[in-house]
Amino acid sequence: MKKVIVSTLAAAVLALAATSCVTTVPYSVTSNTIGSKVGEATTTYLFGALPLPFDQGENGGIAAAAKAGEITKVATVDVKTFNLLNLIVKKTIVVTGE
Repeated sequence: MKKVIVSTLAAAVLALAATSCVTTVPYSVTSNTIGSKVGEATTTYLFGALPLPFDQGENGGIAAAAKAGEITKVATVDVKTFNLLNLIVKKTIVVTGE
């Protein structure tokens, strides 16, 4: 009986560890037309707060995403967040515009 409980508990912990959560939050930041250009910038965090490679998140902002997509007039910003038990968190800023 004890073996079954330990096995079930281990399976539950493994299943929980294997799950992750991805959310996308859209923002309409200006009245500019959406346009055809898209730019992305990503920052990865350890423990939800420590950016890698320790760049203080400077490379993952709206300005970096707009520069990557050669966008001068930003229309919308989406924030995609991948969260693996708050051990590894990856935030991607997606900017659209002209």
